[in-house]
Amino acid sequence: MIEKHIVLEDVDPVIFYGVNNANILLIKALYPKLRIVARGNVIKVMGDEEEMCAFEESILKIEQHCVRYNSIGEEAIISIIKGSTPQTESNSDVIVYSVSGRPILPRSINQQKLVEAFQQDDMVFAVGPAGTGKTYTAIALAVRALKNKEIKKIILSRPAVEAGEKLGFLPGDMKDKIDPYLQPLYDALQDMIPANKLKEYMEMNIIQIAPLAFMRGRTLNDAVAILDEAQNTTPQQIKMFLTRMGMNTKMIITGDMTQIDLPASQTSGLAQALKILKGVKGISLVELGQKDIVRHKLVTRIVEAYEQYEAAKKAERLDKKQKQQTLTE
Repeated sequence: MIEKHIVLEDVDPVIFYGVNNANILLIKALYPKLRIVARGNVIKVMGDEEEMCAFEESILKIEQHCVRYNSIGEEAIISIIKGSTPQTESNSDVIVYSVSGRPILPRSINQQKLVEAFQQDDMVFAVGPAGTGKTYTAIALAVRALKNKEIKKIILSRPAVEAGEKLGFLPGDMKDKIDPYLQPLYDALQDMIPANKLKEYMEMNIIQIAPLAFMRGRTLNDAVAILDEAQNTTPQQIKMFLTRMGMNTKMIITGDMTQIDLPASQTSGLAQALKILKGVKGISLVELGQKDIVRHKLVTRIVEAYEQYEAAKKAERLDKKQKQQTLTE
């Protein structure tokens, strides 16, 4: 009789063991010749060496299933242990699976273009109005790369610019002060990575969320770096971020040119970067529009109404300018 310890490194033990430890109890029942004790992320096994090798192989496959799908059921466990492939929904378009096991996949043609651009080029600009899934799709791509061990860390950043109102002094330490600006990034991550695993990733700096100002002086290697709300960067800030790129790193820059919160005297760094970097090899631009909006149907109507309003105001200003020129002549 031998004893072995198996460490669950990539999966949240809560998902692996199941509700009320139902999964680990099933595994124990399917391996009656082994004595199995599970605590935290360590499974201690005692028994016959040959039986233990089969057990360890099954545990690895079950762990891989949990990592990919963020869930596992009795049928999948039984299939894996019996040596067959679990029946799962086969869809090559799936980027990752949410914590509830829901497939996260491109929901529009341009979201699919974003996925393809990420695979093809090392730097991708994704520009479009609110609700088009720019940030969510970008983070899903980063999480997939991390799960597939293509990279070692995810860097998420956005400029700390208030949307039209001054929040004043915020209480707490540095993290408490900057978290309100970064909450949309936390929301997306929490939808894709189990809470315990996300906490572990953040404590180990595998996933880093920081304001843009904290990027200065860094070189980002073996990472996916995402700059969100890039329309609110200055030309100097976006140049600083783009030049942080190191070896085996991909960057996704997202922004909405209709939601610039910079002072009127400031030029948007995103607008300038798109002009300067147009046509540069290895850089893609994906433009998303109203048809890509995946929020409530009213969001599409709101965006459309504002676009019509802006177009009317622009036409009015142009007409006024032309009348003034006619009078001066």
